Parts: sequence; C-alpha cells; structure tokens
Amino acid sequence: MKDNHKILLHPYVTEKSMNAIDGTPAQDLKDGNRIEFIVKRDATKAEIKAAFEETFKVKVENVFTRIRKEGKHAIIKLKEGEDAKDLSMRIGIF
Repeated sequence: MKDNHKILLHPYVTEKSMNAIDGTPAQDLKDGNRIEFIVKRDATKAEIKAAFEETFKVKVENVFTRIRKEGKHAIIKLKEGEDAKDLSMRIGIF
C-alpha cells in the first residue's frame, strides 16, 4: 500500500466542486456528498478509497476518476450518514 500523503495530493476547489459537497437544487440535492481531490496519477480507485478512508476516518461509497491537465482528479462520494460538508470544514475547504 502506498503512503496516503503520496496518493491524496490536495483538495480541488472550484465552484462546481463546492456544489458537489451539498448537491444541486435541480437534482433535489441528491447528487451531493462528494469531495474532489487531485491524486497521484498512477493511483488506483481502490488505493484512493483506502487512503481517503484511513486519512479522514470516513466511509467512501464510490470513487470516480478522470485525467485533466491539472492531474488526476478523484471525485469521492461518501456513504450515506457521512457528511461531506463537515469533512470539508475539517480539512479547510470552507
């Protein structure tokens, strides 16, 4: 297993990623509870999930990834009962 600090580089904060924390009114806020991170380019979804759960002590439902010019983005959907807004405050996004 890779070192968590080498997998999770930093949160990716934009207006769109901030909307993903709470969800959008058009989707009745059902598309929320997600946090976006820039991660190591060669990290797998399983490694990202394990690193995120271990680092932040939350349960992850799903990890979606995409490669952009800024690097590899991981959109981390937290399990029901976990609160992305609370977590984002703890890690300094808000």
